[in-house]
Amino acid sequence: MSADASFFQWVAFIWEQNWPLFLRGAGNTLLIALTGTIIGFIIGIIIGVIRTIPVDHNTTTLKKGILKVADILLLCYIEVFRGTPMMVQAVVIFYGVAMVYGIHLNPISAGIVIVSINTGAYMAEIVRGGILSIDKGQFEAAHAIGMTHTQTMTSIILPQAVRNILPATSNEFVINIKDTCVLSVISITELFFNSKSAAGANFRYFETFLITCIIYLIMTSTVTRILRWWEKRLDGPSVYTIHGSQTVPEAQFRIVDGGKLHG
Repeated sequence: MSADASFFQWVAFIWEQNWPLFLRGAGNTLLIALTGTIIGFIIGIIIGVIRTIPVDHNTTTLKKGILKVADILLLCYIEVFRGTPMMVQAVVIFYGVAMVYGIHLNPISAGIVIVSINTGAYMAEIVRGGILSIDKGQFEAAHAIGMTHTQTMTSIILPQAVRNILPATSNEFVINIKDTCVLSVISITELFFNSKSAAGANFRYFETFLITCIIYLIMTSTVTRILRWWEKRLDGPSVYTIHGSQTVPEAQFRIVDGGKLHG
């Protein structure tokens, strides 16, 4: 490529020469972000449920003690991973596991573990907030008919809480797509790491990272629109029909926007 080539010629040349490198990096970025978000969501659900287990006068002293210790340990985990940068966590976990336990993790596997643990700390508080946002009367009604805490959570509370926290969960996924770039510090071949390799081949950093920026924007925009579509699907139709009633089994009512009932 001649030195007097235009800006757009350089962009086209860099893409033509390095598009497999960019796509491999983008694939690894999506793999780590998606897997880490899913695992982190599961961690958040578990911690959120544990931290919202009710303690009342019927709770035994032993159970209260166990819940108190568990709450302290989980709170420490949340504070540590929310209060430290992911880049530092990546270095500590990747090299610390190798030094202390002699376990040399595959970089991609290490990236998934790091993102999962980090996301789990944030999701734990998001899930806890989602559970606490559900009206307490639903807990009381479930307990009044003899449902255990586990049954109440799985059948009544969590389905509503998960729907309520879906926008925050979607946001975590988008953040993870962008934040995987810090994992280049442990030589994970995600998009940012591969972009540095492409830029180093011709020293055209601006053109190279403009391509990288566009790829990140495409990934995050696409994921955002897919998740918004999913949220709308979970809301259900705005117009629906209730079939039957206790007094008139064949009755049908249409519920339309605004909550108006039409026979």
